[in-house]
Amino acid sequence: MKRGVTLSVLVISGMLIVTATQDAPAPPMARAAQALIDALDDQQRQRLVWSFDAEERFNWHFIPRERQGLPLRDMNPRQREAAFALLRTGLSETGFTKAETIRSLEEVLRAAGGDPNVRNPELYFFTIFGEPGARAWAWRYEGHHLSQNWTIVDGRAVASTPAFFGANPAEVREGPMKGTRALAGESDLAWALLDSLTEDQRRTAVIGDTAPRDIITGATRKAAIEGNEGLAMAGMTESQRAMLTRLVEEHASAQSGELRGQRRRELLAGDRDGIRFAWMGVTRRAPGAGYYYRIQGSTFLIEYDNTQNNANHQHVVWRSFDGDFGADVLGVHYAGDPHHAER
Repeated sequence: MKRGVTLSVLVISGMLIVTATQDAPAPPMARAAQALIDALDDQQRQRLVWSFDAEERFNWHFIPRERQGLPLRDMNPRQREAAFALLRTGLSETGFTKAETIRSLEEVLRAAGGDPNVRNPELYFFTIFGEPGARAWAWRYEGHHLSQNWTIVDGRAVASTPAFFGANPAEVREGPMKGTRALAGESDLAWALLDSLTEDQRRTAVIGDTAPRDIITGATRKAAIEGNEGLAMAGMTESQRAMLTRLVEEHASAQSGELRGQRRRELLAGDRDGIRFAWMGVTRRAPGAGYYYRIQGSTFLIEYDNTQNNANHQHVVWRSFDGDFGADVLGVHYAGDPHHAER
């Protein structure tokens, strides 16, 4: 079948965004996932592949811990190449670079005295749930400060959340990697937006003097947060609305083309003017002073926290209120499937 190119036109906060996308990434994902499976021996496959209905699919986290799946440590060069080929179908080049930079920070933590059995850039795991190319399947890439989850239904990648990035240190301040900042844009663009606010706007946007110790939603199976505080887009100037859009785009840009487009469309799925920017913690940059922000719409939530390790330790997550792990689309899919309707 000849592949076509579709132009998607989005108008967000007065900004015209035109994107050219080819096929949705699910077919390349399925091919890459199957190529990884085919590159493994039987024992490795048993560790990599789980049932789509397994509870393990929802057992995500971003801390150093025991994990299920197949780690990079236990792959040969050809298998690692297949694994990273799969990862590149889910992440953009920007996202892949962020992920690899985050993984490299394990070496920094090891050099700073961390346990080499824990601070190990080879302890990043691939896990596949179901059969690639089936009507519903999923996969995950996870390790310390990384948890990226994709769900594919009826040949389309319909969910890319929960999606977590973290960085410790947020800025490497000594050694060979000095100056490295894995998640610079997520911080700098937010500060620029906060600095642009008037005093009246700040009184609405800043909802607490003390930042929480971590993202509020944690590693929950379903995202939930009390209330929807902060400054709404409707209360921003056009330039501020554009700044908030650029900040959201920075978070969205980690995903591959069509998935990035899906995240952009989330901005238009509900009340765009009601999207809120909320801040907690210090309101002027200062060494060691922690801060937190979130961007909340009717369908999605972005959280950012930088408080730990003397405020040099970032946690960033994108959640979908009804669509984490593809829950919303799977519900519709199963409702129309006689096999599941009979259960």
